[in-house]
Amino acid sequence: MKIALIQTDLFWQDASKNRENFDSKINEIQSEVNLIVLPEMFSTGFTMNASEVAETMQEETVEWMKLKAKQKNAAITGSVVIVENGKYYNRMLFVFPSGEIQYYDKRHSFSLAGEDKVYTRGNRKVIVDYLGWKICLQICYDLRFPVFARNVENYDLILYVANWPKVRTNAWDALLKARAIENLSYVVGVNRIGNDAHDYEHIGHSQAIDFLGNHILEPQEKNGVFAIELDKNTMYETRKKLNFLSDRDQFEIKL
Repeated sequence: MKIALIQTDLFWQDASKNRENFDSKINEIQSEVNLIVLPEMFSTGFTMNASEVAETMQEETVEWMKLKAKQKNAAITGSVVIVENGKYYNRMLFVFPSGEIQYYDKRHSFSLAGEDKVYTRGNRKVIVDYLGWKICLQICYDLRFPVFARNVENYDLILYVANWPKVRTNAWDALLKARAIENLSYVVGVNRIGNDAHDYEHIGHSQAIDFLGNHILEPQEKNGVFAIELDKNTMYETRKKLNFLSDRDQFEIKL
């Protein structure tokens, strides 16, 4: 699996400028990739002004993602503020090259910022099947809740898209590595850089980690597009050898 991680600053609540910026970043990808990963709320920045920025599933940002996926012949994923039946969602869209869309609504609302007062939280865990890979979709604050991410589905890769601030970067780094080790899974985390409208600073630290907790891509702090390649067979061989997942606890999550 060849993946491009796009780390960049975001224009506050300006979807048009953000799409234009990501257009230029995606155009930088010269080699063939299978998946392009964008940050959380990549078209607006992490905002509680949902009524001002929300789009439907038929509007410009979703259509733009479908176009980019088709042009690059690669899936594209990232989260967007979506309105549906009068409710707002922090929704992670996974757009296939064919234009098919699967999505995950953020389960854990960041109450410290009032996200729980604005956005309706999701009620399902989502595993996408793509090119023979089982990919678990997660958004930012979900990273702090290992039970929800527990690898009971034998997924191969877990994706975290985020607007994670600099002040808590140590937690971001530590928890991404923990999710990889405990789940014997590849982990890719894509975060933004720059300051938002509330002057919260973000330094990115987008990264990729293998199933044993080793960095494939070290945490990055600069603006850029970072390409990686993951080998599923090596992971399966390691799982067979170590067999840690067979000893995991059985539990049920009440959604």
